Amino acid sequence: MKRPWLGLALGLAVLAGGLLVWGGGLAAAADAPLKLPSITLGLEQAKSPEQVSTALQVVLLLTVLTLAPAILIMMTSFTRLAVVFSLLRNALGTQQIPPTQIIVGLALFLTFFIMSPVFNQINDKALTPFVDGKISQQQFLEEAGKPLKEFMLRQTRKKDLGLFMHIAGEDRPANAQAVPITSLIPAFVISELKTAFEIGFLLYVPFLVIDMVVASVLLSMGMMMLPPVMVSLPFKLMLFVLVDGWYLLVGSLVKSFY
Repeated sequence: MKRPWLGLALGLAVLAGGLLVWGGGLAAAADAPLKLPSITLGLEQAKSPEQVSTALQVVLLLTVLTLAPAILIMMTSFTRLAVVFSLLRNALGTQQIPPTQIIVGLALFLTFFIMSPVFNQINDKALTPFVDGKISQQQFLEEAGKPLKEFMLRQTRKKDLGLFMHIAGEDRPANAQAVPITSLIPAFVISELKTAFEIGFLLYVPFLVIDMVVASVLLSMGMMMLPPVMVSLPFKLMLFVLVDGWYLLVGSLVKSFY
C-alpha cells in the first residue's frame, strides 16, 4: 500500500531542518561584527590653503572631463571630417553603409592624427611644466590655449569671426592671441561647416551625373518601374573604387588643415 503522506512528511521535515540551519547561520552572522567600508560626504573647514587649491583642481579636472566631448567636436577637425563622410555616404546612396559607428570612428582617429602637433605643443609647453610645478594654473590655461587658438584661427574665416565679434560688441583685437575664445569657437564651427559643405558639393557632382544618365536611359527604355538608384548604385561604387576614392578623399581632407 502506497503512503504518499509519508513522502510529503519527510519532505517537510527536511525543509524545516534546512530553514532552521539557515536561520541559525543568519543569527550567527548578525551577532558577528561586520567589517564593511563606509563613505562619508561632508564639508569641513580647510586647515591650509593647499587643501583649498587641491579641491579646486579636482573640480576643474571634473569640469574639463565633462566638457571633453564638446571640446573634441567643436574645437578640432572632427566637425569637418564627420560632415564630409556623412555627405559622401548620402551621395553614394548606400543608406547606412558605411555604418555611423565607422564614420565617427574614422573621423575620431583622423582628428587625433591631424591634431597631434597641437596636442604635442600643449603637452610640452603647458601640461608638463604644470605637472612639474614650474608654472601656475593660470599660466597653464594660457599656454594650453595658444596652440589651439592658432589652429582654429588658421581655419576660421575673418568674415565669420567678425560677425560674432560685432554681435558681442567687442573691439578689434591687437593680435591673434587677443581674440576672445567666446567669439572664436562659434566662428570656427560655422567656418568648418561651410568648408565641409563645399567639399560635399564637389563629391555630389559626379554621382549626380551618374544618377541623371541612368535615369535617362531607363526612361528611354520604358523601364519606369525600376528605381534608378538601384541601377546607378553599382556604377557609383565602381567609379569610387576605380579612382581610389578613400585615398583621395582622406588625403585631401588631411592636407586641407595644413
